[in-house]
Formats: sequence, C-alpha cells, structure tokens
Amino acid sequence: MNILVIGGAGYIGSHCVRLLQEAGHRPVVLDNLVFGHRASVPESVTLAEGDLGDRALVAELLRREEIALVMHFAAFAYVGESVSDPLKYYDNNVARTIALLEAMRDAGVGRFVFSSSCATYGVPERLPITEDLPQQPISPYGRTKLAVEQILGDCARAHGLSSASFRYFNAAGAAPDGSIGEDHEPETHLIPLAIRAATGTGPELRIFGTDYATPDGTCLRDYVHVDDLSRAHIAVFDRLEKPGQTLAYNLGTGRPCSVREVIATVGTVTGKHVPVREADRRPGDPSELYADATRARSELDWIPGFADITGIVETAWRWHRNHPQGYRD
Repeated sequence: MNILVIGGAGYIGSHCVRLLQEAGHRPVVLDNLVFGHRASVPESVTLAEGDLGDRALVAELLRREEIALVMHFAAFAYVGESVSDPLKYYDNNVARTIALLEAMRDAGVGRFVFSSSCATYGVPERLPITEDLPQQPISPYGRTKLAVEQILGDCARAHGLSSASFRYFNAAGAAPDGSIGEDHEPETHLIPLAIRAATGTGPELRIFGTDYATPDGTCLRDYVHVDDLSRAHIAVFDRLEKPGQTLAYNLGTGRPCSVREVIATVGTVTGKHVPVREADRRPGDPSELYADATRARSELDWIPGFADITGIVETAWRWHRNHPQGYRD
C-alpha cells in the first residue's frame, strides 16, 4: 500500500518508515521538522515538509500519492509542558488531527493508525494494565490522546472510518544497525539521559523519587523497543479492511524495570559509570506502570523481539556511541 506517515521524520515514525519499506509498502512522509529530522528519512522516501493541520497540503498528498492508509505520529508529547501550555497541546494534538481526519474523509481514505499512549489511563486501578481499564488521564497530554481516540470512535459510527489506537508504554532503543535512533531536544527519556550522563555529553542523571513502595525504591516502568512498536502498527493493517472498526491495543513487554535497574544496565552495556543525583518525586508519577499486551499478542500475533532491557539498551548505545550529537553528526 501507499501509506502517509504523519511525523515520519520523528523517533517512532522514522523507525516505522524503515519497517514499512522492508514489508513491501511505500511510505510517504509528512513532517513539519519541528522535532523530526530530515536525515532520519531514507532518500528513497518522499518527504513533504508541512503540517498535518494544512488541509490543502494533506488533500494534495492523499490524492497525488494515491494513499490507502494514514499513520499518525505527530503529537507534542512533553507532559510537563502540556500542563503549563495546554492550549498548545489541544491545538496540535486534537484540532489539527481533526483537520487531518476531515481531509481523509473528503478524499475517501478510510484507514487510520494512531499513536496513542498509556497516559490515557492515568493512575491505573490495577496492574498490569489491560485495555478495558477506565481511561482517566491526569495531564492535558493524556487527555488529548484520549480525545482523539473518542473522535475516532465517533468517525467510525458516522462514516465508517476504521482505526487502530496503540497505547504505548515506554518507547526505547534504536534501529539494531545503529542507522537511526532517538534524538530529542529537550531529552526526557531515561535511557538516552543515562547514556549522556555516562559519556559526559549531558549532565548527571536525576532520579526522581527513591522512596516508592518498590523493591529498590524507584519507579517501575515497561520499556518496549521502538521496532517492536512499529511491527505492531504494520500487523494491524489486515484488521482495518472492514469499515467501521475501532481497535485499541496496549504495547509493552509486561516486564517492568526500575530506574536503578535501567541505570545499572546502561553502566554494564557502556562500560561507563553513570553519575546520578537523587531528587524529590515528580507530581503525578505512579510508582508502577506496566502493560498486559495479551490482546495484541492474540489478535495481531505480536511478540516483542526485544524481551529484556539489556537488548534494548544495547541498540540505544550503538546509536548514541556512533552519533554522540544525534542527527547533527
């Protein structure tokens, strides 16, 4: 299929573009390059620089490239910033997604794959988290993701849109060959921050909270490799052929790791000391978050290829070792 990948120059989107090519599809990327990187898109892939809220541009791409399915990765994703500037998040993550969906409706493109988040659950009622738990987000970021999921359900009933929403846990790692990887500014993810601290390309790592009711006192999180996330997005295509489908899947390994375990793994893999500084808890950080991905396994035959944190960190280290300045290298 010809597939429009919104945000395909970003972290997860760029990995998905590579795997789409490997699977025999033809990706076309639309990215405003605010957070994405031109260098992450293969030269063989068409890259249109622009915004998902530009209905005329999207309509032109859908028509000219004969798009059959749209994948949407282009969200703002800094939780703290969403609290201080919620309108920015509602504009980009919700209003501009509505413009995208309108362009799709007008063009008769009826299949949509959405990058959602486990942030839609808020503080979960029980663990591991299953898809049927109440979605009670505690940040504007999480609320924007939930709003789009609800809009997709309404669009299914109104005009037969088929969609799949993937609720990620902690995306991590890089392409196994080290060709593309994680390059955010500012960086907020634990593994790249730990690698930067170990290599001296960043400040010492802060551990936010050491008094949680967990084995070592630090938060437990579910880390899932970025390529495994991408494979799930491709595996769902067949289930979207029937009009009016509204699907949702958790994507995680179900094996949580503590902050200290991740730091120790980074130290072992890099052979370097990770300098740390303990800090107070951050408001709203649950002590544990990890997925039950049974639905993705049973319906999509999805099994994470990177089942442990060591393999994930090894791929991240390969990228950061070869590209200490990210895509600027």
